[in-house]
Amino acid sequence: MRHGKKNRKFGRETKQRKELLRDLARALILNTKINTTQAKAKSLRPYIEKLVTKAKDKNLASFKLLSAELGRPYAKKLHNEIVERFPERHGGYTRIINLPSRISDGSKMATIEFLQ
Repeated sequence: MRHGKKNRKFGRETKQRKELLRDLARALILNTKINTTQAKAKSLRPYIEKLVTKAKDKNLASFKLLSAELGRPYAKKLHNEIVERFPERHGGYTRIINLPSRISDGSKMATIEFLQ
């Protein structure tokens, strides 16, 4: 039975899945808005929100953790620019907007973006 199993597998192995989420998070941090499939956007949301919450600590330990997870330039941008948008917010840093289905294969598409 599938009860209580939330992880989406995307037809990939564990390392590939983690790398996919890491790459999507990096793209979102760089561009503040990306188009992807609905399933990937829904999986990315809790991953990126945990990283933003960690970045709000504003200490060396959180910066090193983010650097290890994302890479130094992405951690810097998240720590210095993106976190400044959410001084009073305690979660819900992103928004998912549904788009029309992709023409080629009919996949449900979505935009995920940081709130302003």
